Amino acid sequence: METKVTVHQKQFELLLEEETIAKRIRLLAIQLNVDYENRKPIFLGVLNGSFLFLADLMKEVELDCETEFVKIASYHGTSSSGAIKDALGMPTNLKNRDVIIVEDIIDSGLTMKYILSKIYEQEPASVAVCTLLFKPDALQEEIQELSYIGFEIPNEFVVGYGLDYDGLGRNLNHIYRAI
Repeated sequence: METKVTVHQKQFELLLEEETIAKRIRLLAIQLNVDYENRKPIFLGVLNGSFLFLADLMKEVELDCETEFVKIASYHGTSSSGAIKDALGMPTNLKNRDVIIVEDIIDSGLTMKYILSKIYEQEPASVAVCTLLFKPDALQEEIQELSYIGFEIPNEFVVGYGLDYDGLGRNLNHIYRAI
């Protein structure tokens, strides 16, 4: 296992190993299996970053459930600008449904607030947020629905396991932080 990697000429060091991530995902799935027993939730993955997390989570979830994806189009820069253009592919069948939004990382919370506003327009039965990573020190918008957190991490730039740096690094098995 590499403890350091280079992505786009930027150095990163190991933060979370693949095995640690897998164990935490199993625990999150157990919690979801208990909390949503006898219900049929819809898991809404936020692309692109959540695809690996959602895939591994679904392998551990033992519920009757559906899976959908939404992609948030935003103006990109080296950091989150908070300027959101649109939610692409938002399901239109969420009325009276239990919705679990699956995200790779929550930092400012601005994107999640936007997604939540779009979901609440459809009058779901319940809404919960499940994120692999959470940066509490970066949070600008409180998210009451944040119910399932894989790992709380410092406010550092991370890459791997679905998270990218200018489109690269999503395929790394571990999560690395910028040095």
